[in-house]
Amino acid sequence: MSIVAIVGRPNVGKSTLFNRLVEERKAIVDDVSGVTRDRHYGKCEWTGIEFTVIDTGGFVSDSKDIFEKNTSNQVLIAVKEADALIFMVDCTSGVTEEDKEFGRILRKSGKPVFVAINKTDNNFRLEYRHEFYELGFDNIFPIASISGFGTGELLDEIVKALPEKTIEEEEKYPKIAIVGRPNVGKSSLCNALLGEERNIVTDIPGTTRDSIHSHYNYYGKNFILIDTAGIRKKGKVTDDIEFYSVMRSIKAIEDSDVVILMIDAKDGLESQDINLFHLAQKNGKGIVIVVNKWDLVENKETNTVKDYEEKIKHKTAPFTDIPIIFVSALSKQRIFKAMETALEVYKNLSKRVSTSKLNDVLLPIIEKTPPPATKGKYVKIKYITQLPAKKVCFAFFCNLPQYVPESYKRFLENRLRENFSFTGIPLFIFFRKK
Repeated sequence: MSIVAIVGRPNVGKSTLFNRLVEERKAIVDDVSGVTRDRHYGKCEWTGIEFTVIDTGGFVSDSKDIFEKNTSNQVLIAVKEADALIFMVDCTSGVTEEDKEFGRILRKSGKPVFVAINKTDNNFRLEYRHEFYELGFDNIFPIASISGFGTGELLDEIVKALPEKTIEEEEKYPKIAIVGRPNVGKSSLCNALLGEERNIVTDIPGTTRDSIHSHYNYYGKNFILIDTAGIRKKGKVTDDIEFYSVMRSIKAIEDSDVVILMIDAKDGLESQDINLFHLAQKNGKGIVIVVNKWDLVENKETNTVKDYEEKIKHKTAPFTDIPIIFVSALSKQRIFKAMETALEVYKNLSKRVSTSKLNDVLLPIIEKTPPPATKGKYVKIKYITQLPAKKVCFAFFCNLPQYVPESYKRFLENRLRENFSFTGIPLFIFFRKK
């Protein structure tokens, strides 16, 4: 699809307009300057024409601040990618030197530029719109992104300028979310896979704020890769922006198909990682544990990997049927193996076992090892079927479902895993009265 990038200096309302165009609150909005850092993608539809919208951070030239410098680089990449540009300015500030300088950069791009004068939400402010012709662009539109005033006229002209492209019906691509604590290398892994500086990477925890979606093709297999903000303990979340970042990361887990839980090789699986693991498990998501910075672990021996895996599985028990991949995002060591494993787990998540096969395999096992008697009551399982649900769920029909102990439930789960390969998938077992 065609691409439209929203660009401009910090805190002029770009993310507010982005949220309005994509009709979702995808980008974090705050009065603080510099909230948006990475390029953020969404889909907009206007008069039957669909196009991709990119929200960008504020452009600041010659800044020595590491975040502003990286953000400005992301803006220039977005300008290069786009077919048309929405140059956003602030009516209340007038034309600033930063606007003039950025306008010169946009003119050199040769792309259609539409100047959106934000916050012109009353007649008094509308009178000041003429001074923005000083920027040297013909397409000037007074808007108020928070209320939607003027956005219709802006979109009418933008869709006229977009190149004609054939819109193919979008497939339901698997969504793979990379989650973990701050500074474990989530954005580095995304960038290494995508082969570009798609997401800003620094040594400072909390660099990523929004959940960033990227389309990725791996040997002909398409999926959506989601980089998320690092999640700390609730007590350590000190400001609103970090709170919203954490909420976006949790929503990314809920909306994904497979969760890659990324941990630091030196720190191991900590309590916050366990919380994320259980959140993914509770939501029935496929899970892959990726141990990053493995190249920094010293004095590795023959059993180092095996011992490390055992420590992880001890903490995730009783759910231990999880693939664990040891990688280095920096040197790209085994990162493609991690993606390959994630796609295998997605395949397991989509698996449907026929009722006849389930009964043929499991009923003889149940007959040989029946549920233990409780209070002189004998449980007889007659029939098994997989339920039509997003999670992988199985129903066991029996005469006395209330007397099946938890230990026997785990026994059946293990038999399902042994016979039907559900590696990385949480299984949900229900007992129902026949």
